[in-house]
This record gives sequence, structure tokens and C-alpha cells, in this order.
Amino acid sequence: MYQLDITLRRGQSLAARDRGGTSDPYVKFKIGGKEVFRSKIIHKSLNPVWEEKACLLVEHLKEPLYIKVFDYDFGLQDDFMGSAFLDLTQLELNRPTDVTVTLKDPRYPDHDLGIILLSVVLTPKEGEHRDVQSSIHSFLHWRIYEIKTMLMRKSWKRSSKELSENEVVGSYFSVKSFFWRFQTQSLRLSDVHRKPHLWRGIVSITLIEGRDLKAMDSNGLSDPYVKFRLGHQKYKSKIMPKTLNPQWREQFDFHLYEERGGIIDITAWDRDAGKRDDFIGRCQIDLSALSREQTHKLVLQLEEGEGHLVLLVTLTASATVSISDLSINSLEDPKEREEILKRYSPLRIFHNLKDVGFLQVKVIRAEGLMAADVTGKSDPFCVVELNNDRLLTHTVYKNLNPEWNKVFTFNIKDIHSVLEVTVYDEDRDRSADFLGKVAIPLLSIQNGEQKAYVLKNKQLTGPTKGVIYLEIDVIFNAVKASLRTLIPKEQKYIEEENRLSKQLLLRNFIRMKRCVMVLVNAAYYINSCFDWDSPARSLAAFVLFLFVVWNFELYMIPMVLLLLLTWNYFLIISGKDNRQRDTVVEDMLEDEEEEDDKDDKDSEKKGFINKIYAIQEVCISVQNILDEVASFGERIKNTFNWTIPFLSWLAIVALCAFTVILYFIPLRYIVLVWGINKFTKKLRSPYAIDNNELLDFLSRVPSDVQVVQYQELKPDPSHSPCKRKKNNLG
Repeated sequence: MYQLDITLRRGQSLAARDRGGTSDPYVKFKIGGKEVFRSKIIHKSLNPVWEEKACLLVEHLKEPLYIKVFDYDFGLQDDFMGSAFLDLTQLELNRPTDVTVTLKDPRYPDHDLGIILLSVVLTPKEGEHRDVQSSIHSFLHWRIYEIKTMLMRKSWKRSSKELSENEVVGSYFSVKSFFWRFQTQSLRLSDVHRKPHLWRGIVSITLIEGRDLKAMDSNGLSDPYVKFRLGHQKYKSKIMPKTLNPQWREQFDFHLYEERGGIIDITAWDRDAGKRDDFIGRCQIDLSALSREQTHKLVLQLEEGEGHLVLLVTLTASATVSISDLSINSLEDPKEREEILKRYSPLRIFHNLKDVGFLQVKVIRAEGLMAADVTGKSDPFCVVELNNDRLLTHTVYKNLNPEWNKVFTFNIKDIHSVLEVTVYDEDRDRSADFLGKVAIPLLSIQNGEQKAYVLKNKQLTGPTKGVIYLEIDVIFNAVKASLRTLIPKEQKYIEEENRLSKQLLLRNFIRMKRCVMVLVNAAYYINSCFDWDSPARSLAAFVLFLFVVWNFELYMIPMVLLLLLTWNYFLIISGKDNRQRDTVVEDMLEDEEEEDDKDDKDSEKKGFINKIYAIQEVCISVQNILDEVASFGERIKNTFNWTIPFLSWLAIVALCAFTVILYFIPLRYIVLVWGINKFTKKLRSPYAIDNNELLDFLSRVPSDVQVVQYQELKPDPSHSPCKRKKNNLG
């Protein structure tokens, strides 16, 4: 195993590939058919100067270094500018060498395409592999001497000596080929040494929507899609048919190879079947102008066209570039902590109502993760999400007990938001593999407490392998949080698409049935009072009816609800918790349905599949309606059951206010004010969002399913920090 240090100096007299007589060259290095390095792009130059360094690990020297030069063309296929080979066996070990390679085109070998100047140093890799290699080489030399001696003794009668030596050489190379196969297999496991050299950060991009795009079709619409490019990395969005205001809601990541950032080129196109796609417009994102560890919402004007693109962009550094150690901690600095507490003090109620609070998350480590690779290891990293803010840790390679020690901070816009921490396994060739997830409501967080959270499956309904250690702090202004509770929730742009599930459909039906049966049973009970099935109960109900109707005032409605909340609260604090532990956990079965067969053999089968898709959409709609109805009933129940004490206290405050208002102000005046407000709302605020404060309040109350999803699992006692310390001391 060898280390090859290359300095890409410059190019001279390169071929012109653009109309202006210049090129935008960049260089690729390949070994064994795999790309191991790509240079930056030098725009409009035939004599580019790169001065870039690359550190490569070479398994053996028989594979030459393949050098290819391309001309970068935005939105099109890059033009080939020439290639060359560097024979690594000709390099002297541990000695810097200046190399000049001549670029050629295999199709036109007589064409002069310029030269590339390099400086290279080839060094044997010290360590275990070198010791194994030297031992095997010693064994080979001794074995060759033994084989040669044996052959010479047996063939002393032969007139020619070449035959025995050929046999020796054949034996030598057969043994040596076995050695190379052994070495290659062992070095495949050392990708961990190669990966950190490739990229320095991650750019997380969410393509939200397009606005007022240019119409390219005869019907006054377009079929738009978007292409993204950062260096050699590309991404193409899905096509949105017949619209000028597409809603993509797609999220993807690019690797950042340069510390100072880079330029993301973005082009919008209109899909035309059977013809060349029409160009809608272009724009760029300068990553060097964006701050790291923060989600930026960008509205980009399309140049050379019409309309805008709306994006979310987040830059996260990798382990090789400032990974935010625990020493960089806002709340541990007394001055910064005091400043944060002052910012969210009760005295600053009306200062920036959207800034409700401050969240700090320490992602410390994980233990006992699932093995996602064939080697029995994983390459885990964490994604920390709060609404549309999405930040990533660096990747810890070949480890099931990774330590990240990274600190994230968020501005809280809604105290009822849920912090989601997901662990993935990085895979260079495919999308990341899911390892586990936890969802933590902000109101359930105990400040400054390091906790081991048991990882859950994708549906958050059951445990998966591993625990993650987090330390979370939340500071917020209760008055601002209360006011924000009465306005619509922030829309989350990226959510998993709903799919048809028999188990989910059945579960939602059972949930709705429970809520409906409560009303049905109440109606049966009232009807039984009218039927005098129980004379004592009917007589008491009749006296109560006369008393209430005779003395009824409107303020009694919120007062009765207030008494119900108070009664349940005293039951809870007295230890007589009357909250029903429904069998929601048993009903939350994981979806085990397999994907439909994707092979369309003929048009009849395609037509059948289209019908299935149409039926599936109807079923998904019914499934979602059942979920909404069931969730609505469960949210009302959980408000009075003190599932979220903050919301129950807020309901008490609101009900007290309504009781006093209805007591002192006649109903007609209240209805008059309400009607005037509703009729003049659009005149006063043409762009105001029409909403219902009561429904907005209930949307913050979790349903029974969400209560289960947010419920913490009891960790394995073996994972407790105290026990680990005792074991270490032992």
C-alpha cells in the first residue's frame, strides 16, 4: 500500500472548446476505473493554474494514474479536452518528482491538446499492511529459491536451463498474484482512510416551490423541473405537469469539497416529450455568502426568464472543518446565557413576537447501533430537525458506538414544535440507510439533563437497536408562546408521502369509532333519562333540567368546562389519574406491505395499474379523513386530561377570561363584535390568513398516536452513564 501525494500545478496550451476560443478546464484523476480526485474549474483559460494538492492511497502500482481534462459546460455535457497516463512503477520512492504529461485524444492521436504539469511523491504506507507485505515478500523469495533449487536438481540432464527458470517464474507470479488478491481484499476495508479526504462539508437543499414561471406550452402552462449542479455533483427534480406554480417539496444533499464554499448552478426547464426541453431560466447560489449551521430560506429570481424559485439551504461542516466542539457552547458562557435569558424574559413580551425561544442540542454519542455494512459496522451520522431547520453532524466511519460531541442551536418559533433526531448510515453509492429516530416535544424537555434516548423505527411506534445520548436546553417566553399558539402552525415542507396501508386504515377506523361511540353512549344515556328506565335517575335529571333552563346564563358553558379541567387536575395531583390508557400501542402496527411489482409488460397491465393507483388515491383520502376526525376527538379529550399541562393551563386562563366576559357583557354585544370583526377582517388585512383560534389551539394538542410517538422508551440499565462509570472503574 502506497501514499501518492500529487500537486496539480497548471496546464499549458490546452484545447479551446468554447465559442470564444477559450475553455473552462478541470481535471479528473482515476485509478482502477474509480475517480479519486476532481479539481476546481478555471474559467475562460487555456493556461490554467490550479496549485491543488491531493493525497491518494494506492493499493498497488500496476494500475496507472489516469488523467482526464474536461471543459465545463453549464447545463450541458462537459467537453473532453484530452487524457494521459502516469506509470506509477516508474516513480522513485520518497522522492519529489516533477512530471509533464502530454494530453491526447485516442480518436485523434495526432492532435496536440496541450500539457499538464504535476509534482508527485510516492511513499510506502507504514503500518500493518507494510509489515504483512514485507513478510510475504520474504516468504516468496525463500520459496522461489527452494523451488529453483528443486527444479535444477531434477532437470540437470536437460540441455536447456530456461525451462526450469520459466517454471520458477510461473510459480513466483502465481504466488504473487495470490498475494495481490489478498492485499486488495484487505485494503477494501480501509475506505475509512480515503473518505475524509474527499469532502469538507454538506450542503442540504430543499426545493420548495416555483412561483409565476414562464409559460412554454401552447396551453399557457409548462411542465417544469429543475437541475442543480455543484462541481461534478448533479441533481434533477421531478417533473410537475401543467403548472406555473409547481410544488416540489424535494430534499437532497451535496458534498462540499472546498472550505470557502462554491457556486451552485440552477436551471429550470420545461419538459417536452419527443423534443428538446425548453429553457425557463437560471440562477445561482454563492455558498460562501451563507453562514454555516443555519437554515436559509432563499427566494431566487430566475435570470433569462421569468418567475422565482423558493429554496431552503443549510451548510454543515464535516469533521475536518471546525466541528463545533462542546467547548463552543452558548449556555455555558455566563454572559451569553444571561443575554439569552434576558432576551426571553417576561418583560420583553412584544419584542419580536415570532422569536419565542432558544433551543440548544448537544448530540453527544450513540451506543449499540445497528450494523448496516457487510463488515458488521456502520458509518453513522445524525440529522437534527426542528420544523424546516435541518442540521447534520459529521460521519464517524466504521463504528457502532460513535461520538459526535456536536452542539446545535435553533431559534424557536413555536414551543409546540417537535425536535427530531435521526441516525443514518452513510453510503457513497446509495441513499443513506435509516438506523433509528427519536421525536422529542420541546415542552417535555428537562433542561441540562443528559439522557439516553432509545432509538425508534421510522414510524416511531417501537424500538430499534441502539441508544443516543442528548443534552437539550430550552429557554422560552411563556407569553409569546401562548400568543403563537393561537395562530396557524408553520408548514413543514418535507414530509413523507402518504401511502395506502390496510393496518393504518383499520387503526384510523377504530380511533374514529371510539370517538363516535362516546357521543353515541352519551345520547343513549340522555335518552334513557327520558324513558324513565331508572325512575330515580330520571327524576334527578328532570329536576336538574328545570333548574338549569330556568337559571341558564351563557357564562355557565365555559365555567362548566373550567370545572371539568379543574376536577381532572385535582384527580391527577391526588394520584387518581383517570386518563385512560387506550390500546393505541397495540393498534399501531407497522406497515409490512411490500411494494407493487414495477414491471409493466404490456399496455393492459399499465391500464390495470392506473386503475389501482386511482383506487389507492381514494383510499388514502378516506384514510386521512378518518385520521383527522379521530385526531380531533382525541385532541379535545387530551386537553381536558392534562396530557400537555402547558396547554391545559392555557385553556384555564382562556376559559376564565371567557367566563368573566360572558358574565359582564350581554351576549348580543359579543355577537355584534364578533360579526363586525368577521365582516371587516378582509378589508383591514387583505392578505390575512383566515383561521379559527380554537382549531389552531387544538392543533397543538397531541392525538393519542402522537402521545405514543413522543413517549420515551425506558433505556436498558446497561446503558446508564453511572453503570458505565462503575464498569470502567471495575
